[in-house]
Amino acid sequence: MPLVGGHQRWGCLLVIITILITLITPVVMVKHENFKTCEQSGFCKRNRALADEASSQGSSWQAPYALDAKSLKLNKGQLVGTIQKTISAGAPPVNLPVKISFLQSGSVRVTVDEEVRMKGEIELRHNSPARKERYNEADRWAIVGGLELDSSVTSSTTGDDTVVTFGPGGAYKAIIHHAPFGIDFVRDEHTHVKLNAQGLFNMEHWRAKVEKKTPEPAVEGQEAAELAAPVEPESTVDESTWWEESFGGNQDSKPRGPESVGLDITFPGYGHVYGIPEHAGPLSLKETRGGSNGYDQPYRLYNSDVFEYEMDSPMTLYGAIPFMHAHRKGSTVGVFWLNAAETWVDIVKHKTSSNPLNLALGTSPIDTQTHWFSESGLLDLFVFMGPTPQDVIQSYSSLTGYTQLPQQFAIAYHQCRWNYVTDEDVKDVDRKMDKNNIPYDVIWLDIEYTDGKKYFTWDDDSFPDPTGMGKHLDAHDRKLVVIIDPHIKNEGNYPVVDAMKEKGLAVKNKDGNIYDGWCWPGSSHWIDAFNPAAITWWRSLFTYSSFKGTLANTFIWNDMNEPSVFNGPETTMPKDNLHHGSWEHRDVHNLNGMTFINATYDALLHRDSPSKRPFVLTRSFFSGSQRMGAMWTGDNLADWSHLKASLPMILAQNIAGFPFSGADVGGFFGNPSKELLTRWYQAGAFYPFFRGHAHIDTRRREPYLVGDPYTGIITQALRLRYSLLPAWYTAFHTASINNAPIVRPMWWEHPDEEAAFGIDDQMYIADTGLLIKPITEEGTNSVDIYIPDNEVYYDYYDYTTVAKSGRKTYRFDAPLESNKIPLLMRGGHIIPRKDRPRRSSGLMKYDPYTLVVVLDNAGNAQGEVYVDDGESYDYQQGAYIHRTLRFEGGARAELVSVAHESSKAGKQTKKFLQEMSGVRVEKVIIVGVPKSWGWREEVLVQEDGAKEGRKVGIKIVRRDGGKADWAVVRNPGVGIGVGWKILFE
Repeated sequence: MPLVGGHQRWGCLLVIITILITLITPVVMVKHENFKTCEQSGFCKRNRALADEASSQGSSWQAPYALDAKSLKLNKGQLVGTIQKTISAGAPPVNLPVKISFLQSGSVRVTVDEEVRMKGEIELRHNSPARKERYNEADRWAIVGGLELDSSVTSSTTGDDTVVTFGPGGAYKAIIHHAPFGIDFVRDEHTHVKLNAQGLFNMEHWRAKVEKKTPEPAVEGQEAAELAAPVEPESTVDESTWWEESFGGNQDSKPRGPESVGLDITFPGYGHVYGIPEHAGPLSLKETRGGSNGYDQPYRLYNSDVFEYEMDSPMTLYGAIPFMHAHRKGSTVGVFWLNAAETWVDIVKHKTSSNPLNLALGTSPIDTQTHWFSESGLLDLFVFMGPTPQDVIQSYSSLTGYTQLPQQFAIAYHQCRWNYVTDEDVKDVDRKMDKNNIPYDVIWLDIEYTDGKKYFTWDDDSFPDPTGMGKHLDAHDRKLVVIIDPHIKNEGNYPVVDAMKEKGLAVKNKDGNIYDGWCWPGSSHWIDAFNPAAITWWRSLFTYSSFKGTLANTFIWNDMNEPSVFNGPETTMPKDNLHHGSWEHRDVHNLNGMTFINATYDALLHRDSPSKRPFVLTRSFFSGSQRMGAMWTGDNLADWSHLKASLPMILAQNIAGFPFSGADVGGFFGNPSKELLTRWYQAGAFYPFFRGHAHIDTRRREPYLVGDPYTGIITQALRLRYSLLPAWYTAFHTASINNAPIVRPMWWEHPDEEAAFGIDDQMYIADTGLLIKPITEEGTNSVDIYIPDNEVYYDYYDYTTVAKSGRKTYRFDAPLESNKIPLLMRGGHIIPRKDRPRRSSGLMKYDPYTLVVVLDNAGNAQGEVYVDDGESYDYQQGAYIHRTLRFEGGARAELVSVAHESSKAGKQTKKFLQEMSGVRVEKVIIVGVPKSWGWREEVLVQEDGAKEGRKVGIKIVRRDGGKADWAVVRNPGVGIGVGWKILFE
């Protein structure tokens, strides 16, 4: 007995120890062994080795690429010629056709191809059916405009340089060096971007594989002199990854051999670079060659299913936007590397001489050198000359398109988990949200709603009445989102997979047969959305007659579209798989997710007549995906570090042209503490895309389950989001026409404030002047908000004035029980709100507005409000309201509403204005009321079309204790869609 008891005690003790270790051990679950490092990626290793060799040789390094000056021809804004790559003495050079296109936008496109591959004069190994050319169709997916050439450019050649003058008024120059080939881009007599300054341009040319012969054994009696016959020396180059490459038990056949392309891009005098999402790291990109606080790996762009990803890492994640800003005081430039293959980016910063003249010009004593290399495809690079961040994003977006103007419900709150288990479960959540007065707009269904994970079906046992469920939600103007992934279950008697096979619309393996891999359903095939016929077929699956149980309030979530393949190399598809047009998957990998959401977007666009704006959420993305929907940052953790990391990740998306972005509130994996969940909702209320989501193995965490006081605090955060929806919707409209970030980093708004260039834990909300710094650390009750300028700022809640004592930070107290989020209002802005609490955003359509007028140091303020029906495309026919709101202080203090300068009447204008004629402004709040107003009790209201003005009451509140004086005008009675004026003096 004692022996048995001892075993029991030891067993219990072991269980307890195991539990304790689990509780205290940091959660780092990403499986690094499933993903390549640069050393394990052949072309990355080779290009890095090239950089090391160039660095070791210093000034004696000679890049083997020279531009043939005789080949140069300038025609209507495009310079064409041939770059010749020297292989070895006596060998003919490799011809690389180059096009340098000078665009009307002031941007420049540099494209380099390989002549022998262009002509198809190569031999593919293994009798591969793949295309012989370098992939040259990325622009068909990513580019939608902005390629018009500037025929006014001029050029001159002197010695080894050709100089092209281009840009607005001939303000820019491109100095094209012939030998070695390189380009310097000049603005205001200063070089801002240099191509191939380090001599790392590299285009791996086609060559036939030379099979190494095994020496034959000597024959008895063979003469020694014969044995000593000269043999051609073997190459010392490491060819081990040229022709085949293995990783994780998978073999890549590489039928075209080595074909990577690389280039160094230097930003002289620029100390900060930003962009190239998606990575979980700081907004200002780190160095990648070691050093203090640097990484030892390049930033990788290779869309991958990386669950429970780690923080502060250059490791690849779900999406790739190869677009980078370089910024210094007073200047921003940018580059866009248009390549959809696996790509790595090295970053090195070199200190330069601290020339006082450079410092006076705002030039940093740091040059940032970047080195880009992709496994295949063209060298296709765009250079943006700035000089402001908005100029750069505008140039980029003129090419790749602007963010979609979503339906209004899409920017409200979304309630999701894997999974709501029945249609009654969905309705129960809906009722309980209402019972607890918690606003939300959308409830989501993950994969378990399907019949055996067959998309476009319902589980009849769990969801016997999907139509009734949809109608129940529609009664309160709520929506349903269901998941549809690109893997189609390979099972008999499943019409979707049967049709895909019959029509030949699936991705193929290297032999040209339908590729079979493993994902959620088990054995699966993948739709090839590069195929126009597949897009047409996909459209047919979303009709109400095909996807039974869906209604007009059903929308779509595209997940796993990297694509995720559980038994594939790096949890994705083999690179030698084949897509439409016989392009290898290696060529198009980073485009794959975008083509899938393009097909879904197209399907929703054609589902209703007349069309309504689709809503599609994607996990994988590329440049141009912003045109089709929203993204989220994938499978994060219920951990404070992931909450903190969500801010720079979302900011990176915004400055990279994909502003409709968010992170799973609460963390997808794990169970957040009540404090963490509540703080995450406070932060999430300021994500452009706002969704709570959780893994199937987590505890239920709908806001009403958290308990007091947390449920109440979360509800207040949600109501704050809903009250600010007019401002958010206006910001989305602005982004839809110029792609301005919806949330903006400090350096974007204050480009001369060098101390702000590295800040990524606070952000502005579009043009509203709202400055938010969420609390992202456990047990914290306050934050220090960096104040970048001398403008006045106010506490959003009680109008406390930020002290101007020369300090650059402001301590904002926000303990949980205060119901406050660290949120300031910058003087000089007018913020539109709707303050009446509703169950969903659709029920707010005809609610009155509140205008918060935040006066600046000079007593002025300005803002705007944009309104349309929030769902259709009627705004393209003039069915919208767009007003500029302006407060002018001084002797004649007045608040006016005038038509925005971009407003244009259309066929639907009159009808829409009549529909909205009853929507009024019910309250005007003025923060920072001047002492000169005294204690007046009335203001004069003048509305366009009215015969005479009328007086309404004003209440002025004088404060002390550091709080601003403020006033409120109740029921001014003016329409939101017409011109009016309120006179305060």
